[in-house]
Amino acid sequence: MAPMTAAGERMHELVRRLYPLCRSITGDGVRATLDIVGEYIPLRVHEVPTGTQVLDWTVPQEWNIRDAYIADAAGGRVVDFAESSLHVLGYSLPVSATMPLAELRAHLHTLPDQPSLVPYRTSYYQPDWGFCLSQETLDALPDGEYEVRIDSTLADGHLTYAEHVIPGRVADEVIVSCHVCHPSLANDNLAGIAVAVFLARALAEEKPHYTYRFLFAPGTIGAITWLARNRERVERVRHGLVLACAGDRGELTYKRSRRGDAEIDRVMRHVLGTSERPHRINEFTPYGYDERQFCSPGFDLGVGSLSRTPYAGYPEYHTSGDNPDFVTAEAMADTLAVCREAFAVLDRNRRYLNLSPHGEPQLGRRGLYESLGGRSDAKQAQMAMLWVLSLSDGEHGLLDVAERSGLPFDTVAAAADALHGAGLIKA
Repeated sequence: MAPMTAAGERMHELVRRLYPLCRSITGDGVRATLDIVGEYIPLRVHEVPTGTQVLDWTVPQEWNIRDAYIADAAGGRVVDFAESSLHVLGYSLPVSATMPLAELRAHLHTLPDQPSLVPYRTSYYQPDWGFCLSQETLDALPDGEYEVRIDSTLADGHLTYAEHVIPGRVADEVIVSCHVCHPSLANDNLAGIAVAVFLARALAEEKPHYTYRFLFAPGTIGAITWLARNRERVERVRHGLVLACAGDRGELTYKRSRRGDAEIDRVMRHVLGTSERPHRINEFTPYGYDERQFCSPGFDLGVGSLSRTPYAGYPEYHTSGDNPDFVTAEAMADTLAVCREAFAVLDRNRRYLNLSPHGEPQLGRRGLYESLGGRSDAKQAQMAMLWVLSLSDGEHGLLDVAERSGLPFDTVAAAADALHGAGLIKA
């Protein structure tokens, strides 16, 4: 089995392991998720107490749930949390009551246009309770009395998030972020977690130039909490990528940073454009995943977002249709490959200074032309050397060279290595 195919299969196994857990923005489901992730990569787990002020927000109470169901008059569970964590409105208050269906309907959430699917719904910041079920199930319920039970707690506790850091040769950082707050949704968010985990494992073997910081945090409030607690470190963040919806069969989609021309934006455009993969590049909007927190004007970090089909762009989004069978090992492997290709460019995108800038240096007597003799792309490699020499003025990086010359970045980087080895350029 090819390495990338094997990685895809292992990512799919991780998605299946995580899928049954009931995650939310706080609680034991997040901790259980991080415990499993911690079997793959070492994590530093942070617990932030309820009531902590984080920028303009406050860490909420912690929510945990043990059981929930709707039972008919015969005691049969017609809706059962044990079958799927989607069946309960996220952050539901505890309930123990008996009521007629007419009264219960106000607390039931369905998708009339997708009658066989169960929706994902939450009520994080407005106290409420409820159940989610398919329209088909609701239509089959006869009038009568129903027992309603939600065994949950909403109490002071903590918000939990985790970091994994891969030290680089420099302290400047690249952030890779994914959200860990959704319950049983395989594409949104488990595929992103899986890709992040295996990306971290791959980078750890490469001794990267930048320091890579992986964030596993609840959406919105988690990123805001990290930013509030790391304002000094934020100054080191040079680039970033948010991973979400990383496993469906759709084409890759990159959403630019708020800046629109950040280095990560250029790198992703180059990698996707030269890879011949079907893809889309979307402009920034202040709605979506946590790129909007990292890109908020007070921070204005160069952070984009990579997904396959974007949020709300596929019928299974935020429904029970987003299950492990919806995501594929091949799609996750492809997303992982693009991340690795992009970070390889990011890590090698240096600026150089031509040490023989007055006229073209003689490459032949330095053995540089002879070194190309056995290469099938010798002419292309020769042109890459000339382009690198021409643009090595301390102002242009290797990505500038690749973009302007139309040559592959790897060819340009190899030319720079050869010229550096011959003493013709310096970083």
